[in-house]
Amino acid sequence: MRKKKSNPPQKQSRPGHEKEMTPKPQTDLPKVVNKLENKVALVTGGDSGIGKAVALLFAKEGADVAIVYLNEHDDAADTKNKIESLYGRRCLLIPGDVSKESFCNAAVNKAFKTFKRLDIVVNNAATQFESEDLTSIKTANMRKTFETNIFSMFWITRAALPHLKKGSCIINSASVTAYRGSDHLMDYAATKGAIVAFTRSLASNLVDKEIRVNGVAPGPIWTPLIPATFNKRKKVAKHGTSVPMKRAGQPVEVAGCYLFLASQDASYMTGQFLHPNGGEIVNG
Repeated sequence: MRKKKSNPPQKQSRPGHEKEMTPKPQTDLPKVVNKLENKVALVTGGDSGIGKAVALLFAKEGADVAIVYLNEHDDAADTKNKIESLYGRRCLLIPGDVSKESFCNAAVNKAFKTFKRLDIVVNNAATQFESEDLTSIKTANMRKTFETNIFSMFWITRAALPHLKKGSCIINSASVTAYRGSDHLMDYAATKGAIVAFTRSLASNLVDKEIRVNGVAPGPIWTPLIPATFNKRKKVAKHGTSVPMKRAGQPVEVAGCYLFLASQDASYMTGQFLHPNGGEIVNG
């Protein structure tokens, strides 16, 4: 068990003075230019959308990145080119299906073999199938959704854990639907609720190893998954307009949450979720 770190007994008269405290509160840190300098991150679904924005920002902040993706080779190649040409970091592309346990194990092993270390795991890959009601949800689609969205997180993280050390972190992508539900994405929302529970449980399990586990629950973000999911063009056009900000968010507007959670700025956070969702109040 991790030892409790308590301060010595002490008392002051109001309002209190920082200079008389033992130890002194830490109120400033050295300026950090590259918050992830020489770190290695594995990002699933990193070819496009939120995953791409995260991979690019991590590289901009000094990290090498392994990108796991399905078969969007052109998007993945563009991400790799930007990481290497714009930010001078290494990028490894690992194509394959995260809904398969064997691939998840192989992907993590390939990333570690290439970079010789692993500091950050971002479980971001996801899929969804629109259904008007419960009776129209196809079992095959539901199974694929669970295998891709939540089973993969267990498999990727389990394979990564032997390589993670004190100070490493895991960041899981959930969704606003985990908190408010979705009448046309019920199985998808269910997986996102499971991700919240998994994240909080794993955070508690790993706290003594000083490995932080947090998550991000985005709202409506403009990614390739949107036009690929919804059949009605008008629905795609209106994506995100129902939130208080009246628009869909951009992947770059979400990536900063992942950077914060991956950096020392979030050193006192574990088991928590950030909510870049255009103003929806979900209290989670």
